[in-house]
Amino acid sequence: MSKEAKEILTEYWGFSQFRPMQEEIIDSVLLGRDTFALLPTGGGKSLTFQIPALIKPGCCLVITPLVALMKDQVDRLRKMNIPARALYTGLYYNEIESVFSNAIHNKLKFLYVSPERLMNPAFQLALAKINVNIIAVDEAHCISQWGYNFRPPYLRIAEIRTFFPDVPVLALTATATPRVVEDIMDKLRFKLANVFRSSFERRNLAYRIYKENDKISRIIHLLKNTKGAAIVYVRSRKKTLELAEILLKNKIPATSYHAGLDNRLRSQRQHAWNLGQIRIMVATNAFGMGIDKPDVRQVIHYNLPDCLESYFQEAGRAGRDGKPAVASLLFNNQDIGHAKKQLTESFPDIKAIRNIYSALGNYFNIPEGSGKDMGYNFKITDFVNYYGFGLLTTYNAIKLLEKEGFIAFDESGGHYSRMKILLNNEQLYRFIVENAKFERLLKEMLRSYGGLFTDYVNIYEKQIAKRTALKPEQVIAALSYLSKLKIISYFPLKSQPQIFYNTVRLPSINIGFSKENYQNLKDAAAQRLEALIDFLNNNRECRNVQLLRYFGEARGNRCGICDVCLSVNETGLNTLEFGQIESKIKTLLSNNARHLYEIVPFVPDFEEDKILSVIEWLLDNGTLIRQKDERLRLYDELKLEL
Repeated sequence: MSKEAKEILTEYWGFSQFRPMQEEIIDSVLLGRDTFALLPTGGGKSLTFQIPALIKPGCCLVITPLVALMKDQVDRLRKMNIPARALYTGLYYNEIESVFSNAIHNKLKFLYVSPERLMNPAFQLALAKINVNIIAVDEAHCISQWGYNFRPPYLRIAEIRTFFPDVPVLALTATATPRVVEDIMDKLRFKLANVFRSSFERRNLAYRIYKENDKISRIIHLLKNTKGAAIVYVRSRKKTLELAEILLKNKIPATSYHAGLDNRLRSQRQHAWNLGQIRIMVATNAFGMGIDKPDVRQVIHYNLPDCLESYFQEAGRAGRDGKPAVASLLFNNQDIGHAKKQLTESFPDIKAIRNIYSALGNYFNIPEGSGKDMGYNFKITDFVNYYGFGLLTTYNAIKLLEKEGFIAFDESGGHYSRMKILLNNEQLYRFIVENAKFERLLKEMLRSYGGLFTDYVNIYEKQIAKRTALKPEQVIAALSYLSKLKIISYFPLKSQPQIFYNTVRLPSINIGFSKENYQNLKDAAAQRLEALIDFLNNNRECRNVQLLRYFGEARGNRCGICDVCLSVNETGLNTLEFGQIESKIKTLLSNNARHLYEIVPFVPDFEEDKILSVIEWLLDNGTLIRQKDERLRLYDELKLEL
């Protein structure tokens, strides 16, 4: 590890030591090697490309599908006076040109882009002129059809490597099975396999699964009996509101969060939760990316997560400070039935997807061959009511079209208005002298925001209104007028959900989905759901051990704190004793069913009451089956014969 890397860590981030694996990954990147970093949630993945990018001359290209996280990281870097910008669907042409200009002229250290941007010919032309030092691929599991969030535009990353044959690729993800890891390195054309894998084990986090019909009562009990901040994950926006209200009625301070809320309101609620002013956040999975709150004591899943990858990532937001924390998941048979139905509905047939794509074009009055880089206000309920499509089918079709890169769906609108001054200092001074009515507004803008002459800056009209004694609508009107005069370039906040077209509107027949790829996606999703269901129903094996095995870690140590281990602890045996007795019993029953008197004498070195306690536990938890003739046999053996 270079001395410079540690100095940068301290100077910019205020840390004196790196987290596990960070140093090794940074060294690998600095040596110019293609590198795969598999670090769990909260493991500090971003520093593994940010620090070497600051050391090496040039600009780091960061590819990520998460626009919210992209904006968050850019804002943080800029606050540290590190030049960074982001390109994502929904920016205006002038803003894009400004970013390109800064990048080409070596004025940026970080350029964040969405994967869809890679398909844009103008971007590819500009990219070839940029001095790229690292290609960082965040959420790298998106490149694999076997990953849990496959996005076809990620497959274009390998193409841009031809522009930069000697530039290392750093692939990052928090969750990937061994199969996905191999697929990612293949798709990114790694010169040599080079994987840095941090353990998925979280010794302080207790995974607890509850088969529960009265979920509300269970959640109230869990929250009242565990102090500190908590997140309760649900699947629908409506449920966030309902559950937050119920918690408030039970004197548990809570609020709701979902993608449909105004962005400023979402920021306010997250800020209040971060400060501890609100204890419980009831949220959809829109809440989570970029959360750095270390003292979350509990994460509760009211509904089933999408898969074990999502569960591990969301549950992992608890206990990042290393202190004891709990991840509780509530489910019942109805949830499993609903998940299977939802899996089917998540993959509308290709004909339905094409019909919905065609209807979108008609809805926005876009002629074929037009619409590229244009955004349109979109309320999905109005759309489905107008055309008679099913809501869930439509939503899933839009998400699949988004994954394929045809469109982008911004469900929450923008966050800030954006502005840039088009004149130089002297020209602006002359304009103010000649137009005194704009003097106070423009001078306040210059006092409030830096960099207005060189870049687009996020602005907040209500704040400016207070400082200038104007009404917000007067500020908006004045800025819009100045934009028409070409004094400034001003883009007001978009408050409604929007559909953006990454390509021109195509004839629906040209909306291509490979039948093989489509089926592979369905099969992979079905396998992930089956793995989740197996995890829920397996109350015979430590939850931590199950998760580690799923992610390719063959460790047999019980955690001692999950629901399964707590049940084991009730036998009065320690983990070592229980494991040794259990192993001997399973060996004895591996080939034949046996009576108790054929088991107990053949488990030496342990007292009879301890052996009987283990047998009772194995029977209660379904590992052993008692036959009609009173002989005991292994459940797995019985299952295989059936």
